[in-house]
Amino acid sequence: MSRKLHAFNGGVHPEGHKDVSNTAPIRPMPLLPRYVVPLRQHIGGPARALVQAGDTVLRGQMIGAPEGYVSTAVHAPTSGRVLAVERRPVPHPSGLYDLCVEIESDGQDRAIEFQSLAWRDLDPSALRNRIRDAGLAGLGGAVFPSYIKLNPGASKELETLILNGAECEPWITCDDRLMRERAAEILQGVALMRHMLRAREVLIGIEDNKLEAIAAMTAAATGGIEVVAVPTIYPGGAGKQLSLTLTGKENPAGVRSTDIGIQVFNVGTAYALYRAVALGEPMISRVVTVTGHVARPGNFEVRLGTPVDDLIRAAGGALKGATGELVGGPMMGFDLADTASPTTKAVNCIIVKDRVHFPERPPAMPCIRCGACARACPADLQPFEMYWFSRAKDFGKAQAYDLFDCIECGSCSFVCPSHIPLVDYFRFAKSEIWERERHKNDADQARARHEFKEFRLEREKLEKAEKLAAKVAENKARDMANATAAASDPSAAADPDAERKKAILQAALERAKKAKEGITPQNTDHLPATAARQIAEAETRRAAAGLIPPESGDTSSAP
Repeated sequence: MSRKLHAFNGGVHPEGHKDVSNTAPIRPMPLLPRYVVPLRQHIGGPARALVQAGDTVLRGQMIGAPEGYVSTAVHAPTSGRVLAVERRPVPHPSGLYDLCVEIESDGQDRAIEFQSLAWRDLDPSALRNRIRDAGLAGLGGAVFPSYIKLNPGASKELETLILNGAECEPWITCDDRLMRERAAEILQGVALMRHMLRAREVLIGIEDNKLEAIAAMTAAATGGIEVVAVPTIYPGGAGKQLSLTLTGKENPAGVRSTDIGIQVFNVGTAYALYRAVALGEPMISRVVTVTGHVARPGNFEVRLGTPVDDLIRAAGGALKGATGELVGGPMMGFDLADTASPTTKAVNCIIVKDRVHFPERPPAMPCIRCGACARACPADLQPFEMYWFSRAKDFGKAQAYDLFDCIECGSCSFVCPSHIPLVDYFRFAKSEIWERERHKNDADQARARHEFKEFRLEREKLEKAEKLAAKVAENKARDMANATAAASDPSAAADPDAERKKAILQAALERAKKAKEGITPQNTDHLPATAARQIAEAETRRAAAGLIPPESGDTSSAP
């Protein structure tokens, strides 16, 4: 009995151009003399550099450690020497630079010792940490760290695990070729996912125009895994739309898919998981489609960090009349600013453009409110309203029209008769809102720090005042005690410490007296009679005055 499928609203049917690159097997890229590996290849925080210029590295060695919860590791694609850790151009819509590790290959391609994991014996949390260290991220476009998605959450189990093999965007065929050639390995990765998520059922959705991929995956599927052919429509491969098509469940805004019992992974992610766990190999490569206006279009096994211009050369180079390069597909991709940019985990396709298939965009005309964009929107939004408010920078009202539910599929821009780049406006509005939110968070943190400082200073001032008040109270109590003692003993009123001082003085006099007794006068031998008599008289006078005891006077030398 075939599974009942459910249709989502909207969607478009752009020309596929799949046959340009899907007829030849996956080709391995030759070893290059140089690789540039970005430390930010996933959503979330960039990896923290573990190497510096002059270090030697091996293939598979971790060169960037995960930093924060939403992060994953980065590894060296080959053995060699680190030339630099600095900012370089990366494939990104902004065209900005990011921190990268440049590695000069030694040509030997020596690797660390890869060790497979006994994953059935490992605790799920420990296994997820190993996957994080292996650098796995989603290869379907979002590049979200896989170890987070492999956590079933509080439910401890999942209703449905969906493997996404739809690959609905035009020109891209890397997943198609991967399913045709490596179905068994993909299914081993699915078994790992099912074990970790404890999924009750596994569904593999593949567009019905990929007959060879459907046949290969069906032949490899065992243990109740169901391969389902889904209608060929764009964006039928988007996570929410594929989930709705296969299960009939809609994912509400602001709710994670696991909350409705579903998790979706790309087939490329399943294959990378197999290599990481069964072979012990971290994520250092992926399959990339190189197509469009090149001599030999096809799919390549590409080491991460491979410059795009080297990748284009591997496809025979750009033909005469090429007008630029596109990263990703024509619907959701972006123009590449610099072909020196490296291949990352997020790069699934490079399209060399020409004027025939990628003509210059006509100038945008005013919106006529025809509603074509709303009818094509698979997320049931009103793009024309979002456009007006985004253009006017009224971001609050744009959010009120569920701006962040937009999946940026480009269907609205594709059907707009006025040629308005609607998705560009939505991306702009989202980035502005995120930036303002970041500034607000920074301001909130600064205010919190200031308020805490004020609280701390006030607390210290209060503590000093309390100590001073306690000291004053102590002195007052002592004065009152002295006054009471003076009233009962007038002799102590003048000086309450008189007896103690008198005892100290008497002790000092006694010490002086003993010291005096121990002194023997010097130069008193053989004195004249007159001098001896004078000394004796002086000692007698001193004794009479009470300065020395009478018996201590020595008059034996007197005549």
